[in-house]
Amino acid sequence: METVILVVVIAVLVLGVLGGLVVGSRRKKSLPPPPPAAPDITAPPAEPQVGDEAETPRDEPRRTIEEVDLPDGAPAGVAVEEPPADLTVEAPEIEIPEPTAGRLVRLRARLSRSQNALGKGLLTLLSREHLDDDTWEEIEDTLLTADVGVLPTEELVGRLRERVKVLGTRTPAELRGLLREELLTLVGTDMDRVVKTEPADRKPGIVMVVGVNGTGKTTTTGKLARVLVADGRTVVLGAADTFRAAAADQLQTWGERVGAHTVRGPEAGDPASVAFDAVKEGKEMGVDVVLIDTAGRLHTKTGLMDELGKVKRVVEKHAPLDEVLLVLDATTGQNGLVQARVFAEVVDITGIVLTKLDGTAKGGIVVAVQRELGVPVKLVGLGEGADDLAPFEPEAFVDALIGD
Repeated sequence: METVILVVVIAVLVLGVLGGLVVGSRRKKSLPPPPPAAPDITAPPAEPQVGDEAETPRDEPRRTIEEVDLPDGAPAGVAVEEPPADLTVEAPEIEIPEPTAGRLVRLRARLSRSQNALGKGLLTLLSREHLDDDTWEEIEDTLLTADVGVLPTEELVGRLRERVKVLGTRTPAELRGLLREELLTLVGTDMDRVVKTEPADRKPGIVMVVGVNGTGKTTTTGKLARVLVADGRTVVLGAADTFRAAAADQLQTWGERVGAHTVRGPEAGDPASVAFDAVKEGKEMGVDVVLIDTAGRLHTKTGLMDELGKVKRVVEKHAPLDEVLLVLDATTGQNGLVQARVFAEVVDITGIVLTKLDGTAKGGIVVAVQRELGVPVKLVGLGEGADDLAPFEPEAFVDALIGD
């Protein structure tokens, strides 16, 4: 009996020891990890690791590639922030336009290549030994083909017949001199062909440019800016052709080339508003001239023509217009006269600009359009070059007609 009791006691003791071991093990596993050791503030800072986002504090500026010392052994191709690129856009270089004095004379050869057929044809006919009625009819046909117009042709032929009859024997030199005198009379040497840009009582002078699509109106406005700058004037351009998407860009490009400021508005915006702002800014800037390019409206569109009249009225709230220049394509001949009539009814045309005069043998349009409107041709376009717009000079024009 005592032996049994001893065995039970030993078993209980063994089980107790084993249970304690298990409980201790479980408690040991549930204990939290020990806190990290406090950093040693006397120790030097650790080397930054490449690619570590925390290597540059947020309150310090990023360093450029020249300022960063990459650790030894850093892999190639590591991205390091570079300084921002210079986004400054350089202004276009300002061009110096060709002087305007005598420009038509310098372009005479180009003009004579297209117009010489008229002068040579007339001289050939006048040099015939017998100037009968058939010959004079041929002379009339030559002038009419050149778009001189019916009434001017009749006047010229009448005067030539009278003078040739009085002269009797005619040498080639006499015929050339005679024809030159009569053509100069027809073209007109007493008309004021100066583009009015310098009103005596105020600044700026205001010029409005009108015409139909395809005549080279916007290009002419840009070239006119060059003519004025070449004469020492300062210019503001008003891009009032808001219906053609490229018109304002085209005009601004012309202006930038000679240092002229361009005022423009939103596409399909109010042209009168753009014209008004152009004159306003021109006055504030103290420039000499404001050039206003209007839409190339079709002369058959009554509403658009009315709008052109509105542009004129709005501009004149600032000051009177000094010039209204009508741009005509010399190659259109008599159709140009139809355009001229309609525009003259809407705005008071003060001068004509004939473009593409070097591309037609119908130089007589100079005479015809002056007779139609009673205003002078003031400028002529003689090519595609930037400086191919020239003040019209009757003597140089007639000399190009009849040749040397």
